[in-house]
Amino acid sequence: MNKLLVCVTLVLVSLSRCVESQLRVGFYANSCWLAEFIVKDEVRKALFSDRGLAAGLVRMHFHDCFVRGCDGSVLIDSTPSNTAEKDSPANNPSLRGFEVIDNAKARLEATCKGVVSCADILAFAARDSVEMTGGIGYDVPAGRRDGRVSLALESLTNLPPPTFNVNQLTQNFANKGFTQQEMVTLSGAHTIGRSHCTSFSNRLYSFNTTVKQDPSLDPGYAAALKQQCPPGNDPNLVVPMDPPSPNTMDESYYRGILANRGLFTSDQTLLTSSETATQVIENARNPFNWRKNFAAAMVKMGKVGVLTGSAGEIRANCRVING
Repeated sequence: MNKLLVCVTLVLVSLSRCVESQLRVGFYANSCWLAEFIVKDEVRKALFSDRGLAAGLVRMHFHDCFVRGCDGSVLIDSTPSNTAEKDSPANNPSLRGFEVIDNAKARLEATCKGVVSCADILAFAARDSVEMTGGIGYDVPAGRRDGRVSLALESLTNLPPPTFNVNQLTQNFANKGFTQQEMVTLSGAHTIGRSHCTSFSNRLYSFNTTVKQDPSLDPGYAAALKQQCPPGNDPNLVVPMDPPSPNTMDESYYRGILANRGLFTSDQTLLTSSETATQVIENARNPFNWRKNFAAAMVKMGKVGVLTGSAGEIRANCRVING
């Protein structure tokens, strides 16, 4: 029995590596050589109008890859008979940037019809967003194909909520093949973007049965948050994830955690384990190393559960599966 399990494991690992090997840098060099330039141009135009969309696109790629793999399923619209991922409470109303993908797809379809997948467009857009906000650019292996299934429930069961503790986060990322160190590295994406007050208001007003306010939250920061997020759970109120530099990929996120100013429970919890706390300190002290590790972790994330070869499809419209 043990030998059988070992054999099955080896086969699965082999298949995973085989799928990954079908992704390659420069995948569209011959079939649509302008693909990455077109996506970058659309991201640049979008960020010129709203810098905050960079965080939206990075988060969208993460939310795509952690549910059914990086298959563009997060882009699919709901139908009367199905509630899609994008309308899960984990994504709606917080996920944004869909129009950037739509615009890039429209231009690509006009240039090289039926060639570039929505999943690849999203991976390129996330990379461009990282680079345009001060992160290190990286090559994106491409060749992903688009999935045909998108279920809201799967977002709830696969994505880590902002209330997770360090052990839950570690397990959630391990389920997708990431180390604890990579989890801490990718958490640094919270250095850009915004959050709805509803994602952390429990830390301000209803932490537990003993105290209303999370004692691990800096009192001055908590007071400022209460000014921006009064009681009532208004779903439209938002605050910056990292107030000192909300549109820059930098180490400020980790400095904030060290000052007990992590916005989510899942941010501040990184200080509750000696291993993750050490990584937080290192990232705060050595921002270049963090940027480099972040780029590598993004490349790895972009390979999670991908469809390649003849699997899936190349969607003509990223919001709708092909007929």
